[in-house]
Amino acid sequence: MIKIIYIEAIEEYENVGKNRDFSIFLAGGITNCPNWQKDLVKSLENTDLVIYNPRRKNFPINDPDASFEQIKWEHKYFRKADMISFWFSRGSLNPIVLFELGRWSHFILQKVIFVGVDPEYKRKQDVEIQLSLEKPEIEIVYSLSGLSKQIKEFESFITKKR
Repeated sequence: MIKIIYIEAIEEYENVGKNRDFSIFLAGGITNCPNWQKDLVKSLENTDLVIYNPRRKNFPINDPDASFEQIKWEHKYFRKADMISFWFSRGSLNPIVLFELGRWSHFILQKVIFVGVDPEYKRKQDVEIQLSLEKPEIEIVYSLSGLSKQIKEFESFITKKR
């Protein structure tokens, strides 16, 4: 049975000998946002993906070193991932996610990118315009189920090619 490998910040993961080398980073809002990552991970359970989730169950907010450790982990696993899914969630303007989308959509090492926008996200039009100018080939979806469908279809396509 196929089962994901789930890696949550700040857990380390090396793919040595596990025969899994196709991975996805879940980029998107955390602070003041619903736990959309939990729903997306659940919908991807029957895939053969390694999933890097930056949302931790317990973030030590009183630890002054926690933010550095978190951002360092994210930097490492953004680079490691073959794919990045971006979800612009309601509840926040997601300023870091906007930065990350800009960075990775223009990054020299091309990554497979999926973009979803919650219909209630207040800067939806900004994401649409920016992507239409920079990456018009990316199809924006407006639900987590749509994002999951895109990821599964691509994962299935890659798996068949192996």
